[in-house]
Amino acid sequence: MTSEPVDDGDAWPGVHARLLESQILVIASPTWLGGPSSVAQRVLERMDALLSETDEEGRPVACNRVAGVVVTGNEGGAHHVIYEITGGLEDIGYTIPGQAWTYWNQGPGPGPSFLDAERGHDWSRSTGRAMAANLLGVARALAARPLGPPPP
Repeated sequence: MTSEPVDDGDAWPGVHARLLESQILVIASPTWLGGPSSVAQRVLERMDALLSETDEEGRPVACNRVAGVVVTGNEGGAHHVIYEITGGLEDIGYTIPGQAWTYWNQGPGPGPSFLDAERGHDWSRSTGRAMAANLLGVARALAARPLGPPPP
């Protein structure tokens, strides 16, 4: 991937550089019509280019990096959003630890936002802490014992 913007105003080269500097990635998305937001989908589509990038040992550049997901929304589908995003991240090469997600979802139809309601906060915070611990633990394990390059 080039380090020059594709066109004026394209911030992707800076995002790409930050992805390569980071060991832990968290993608956040609201639930829209039962699926991830178009912005989250676009990020995954742009990250698809990482599949063709390798490090000096021939590993995909996302290898030995971990990722998780945060989802919010006022309709059902949080688990579906988590599965769509983590599935894409796994394809790109990220390691997804168990329970590397949290969500807050108020059920179908219009409703309050996270900041406007108290229901579900304790659970969301608890799963968020578990997500952070799992991401950090696996990132440390991969840093200590990185996965090797793919076999020839």
